[in-house]
Amino acid sequence: MTQTDAPQTLAAMANEVLTTADGRAKTALSRRHAASWRAARCGDAAPIDVGTATPPDHPSRPDQPELLNPRDVPKRKPGSEAGRIALLHAVAHIELNAVDLHWDIIARFSHVPLPLGFFDDWVQAADEESKHFNLMCDCLEALGSHYGALPAHAGMWRAAEDTAGDLMGRLAVVPMVLEARGLDVTPGMIKIFRNAKLDQAVKALELIYAEEVSHVAYGSKWFNFLCGRNNQDPKEVFHDLVRTYFKGALKPPFNEEKRADAGLPPDFYWPLSDQERSLPTLE
Repeated sequence: MTQTDAPQTLAAMANEVLTTADGRAKTALSRRHAASWRAARCGDAAPIDVGTATPPDHPSRPDQPELLNPRDVPKRKPGSEAGRIALLHAVAHIELNAVDLHWDIIARFSHVPLPLGFFDDWVQAADEESKHFNLMCDCLEALGSHYGALPAHAGMWRAAEDTAGDLMGRLAVVPMVLEARGLDVTPGMIKIFRNAKLDQAVKALELIYAEEVSHVAYGSKWFNFLCGRNNQDPKEVFHDLVRTYFKGALKPPFNEEKRADAGLPPDFYWPLSDQERSLPTLE
């Protein structure tokens, strides 16, 4: 095998996704690389090394949507068609950022000694987020719109910037806070689209809801793994990291059932909320 025939490393694959701007092209590449990694891991293709890479500070993005300060993004009532389109557009934007976040954790922390299962999990998460983005784009197009037609939140990458040098901080804030928030709010979104009899959106959001549990669980699993390796108390470390990197309090109501399924007990998140409740203690 010549030098040019050698398979890419996983970290290089991650960088290739991060430097692809168009959303559909980015997610298509993401899914191809995920399939290649799985084939290599199963022994159906040549082995792929994790390797190392220096990812960009900001992933490549299409010219549209226009990115605005969160306070400047127009508010639309979800009961109207325009409001439902805006909601789908917001979810598409979140999913595209999630694709980059999951490939970024692979590239940015590829130098850290970790089990291959760590990379398996985040490749799987990136693959699923890619599918979710395309499902949201399909729903938008079915309603006569498209991703990029509306302005979007400019602050989505802030968590990645803030935790660029801290793997445990990244795990605490991205999957265990931001993605866990998706478990809280998605049931309400599903209800909005079910009431509007938009079955395509309902089915897409139900799939996203089911698969996001595993993404939060990946965060919890590897956060606890690292705490165990460092002989640290996971709850105390989580509280310290969230207070360091996350701006403001966590907002209830919390989907306690799905959070528990993902390995997040209430004493992790309630003490960080703006309505802290009294939690039972185990004697």
